[in-house]
Amino acid sequence: MPSLKDLKNRIGSVKSTQKITSAMKMVAAAKLRKAQEQAISSRPFCSSMEKIVISLAGKLIDNAPDLLKGKKEINKQLLVVFSADRGLCGGFNGSISRAVKTEIQKSNNLGIETKLLFIGRKSADTLKKDFRQNFVEVITGNSTNPIYNDALSIALKIIELYQNDEFGTCKIIFNKFVSAINQEVTLKSLIPIETSQEDNTSKQVTSVYEYEPEEDVILKELLNKNIATQLFSAQMESTASELAARMTAMDNATRNAGDLIDRLTLQYNRTRQAFITKELIEIISGAEAL
Repeated sequence: MPSLKDLKNRIGSVKSTQKITSAMKMVAAAKLRKAQEQAISSRPFCSSMEKIVISLAGKLIDNAPDLLKGKKEINKQLLVVFSADRGLCGGFNGSISRAVKTEIQKSNNLGIETKLLFIGRKSADTLKKDFRQNFVEVITGNSTNPIYNDALSIALKIIELYQNDEFGTCKIIFNKFVSAINQEVTLKSLIPIETSQEDNTSKQVTSVYEYEPEEDVILKELLNKNIATQLFSAQMESTASELAARMTAMDNATRNAGDLIDRLTLQYNRTRQAFITKELIEIISGAEAL
């Protein structure tokens, strides 16, 4: 049986931990609203950019740029993985790591080698034991404060690797923000661009556009910006998901700490009462012996 001092110290330790988790929950909640607004507001722009690129691509089936079609003759793909730089956010990083392992296994079965570019270090830390030889780079510092210029520099790095025939296709994997308690792991093709629209919006667009300059000139310019836009949107989705997961995890931790404090307090009181009863019995027994 633990002593009263041990129980008292443990109760104090759990109370200190509860203060920390409660503070982390409030900080994450304060940041979540802005991140959520940014992620949701970026979706129409990201979707519109894709529609424009797909519309232009439909007019240039024979002369489409490599960035649009990919290089199928190269049996290598680049997987851009968005995770967090910090932990304490529930299953946020674990779900991404599991999805990356699944995608690597699926690609290996097809004879395709997978290279990994990490935005955020937590998934890289998890996967480096098994897939260190597949790492291209681990970029940190972008997970909590998405900036378009950072996404643009990453896009230029990806394009440079692509032009050097380091890979033939590129995909991004990230947590899409759904709600404060739900984040959806999303795998999306970046090169070649996905031409299927789940909401069938392409079928609804029947307008005819005239482009100036020519379609191929516009498309070459837009492809680079589209890659940066998709990366920026994925980073904002990932940031909102990370904050939501951390807020939920810290809320659960705070509640669990409260339950543990109640159990330890009850145990402390019972132990204290047992010591008092024991001392009373000893005193009474001594008095009767006299």
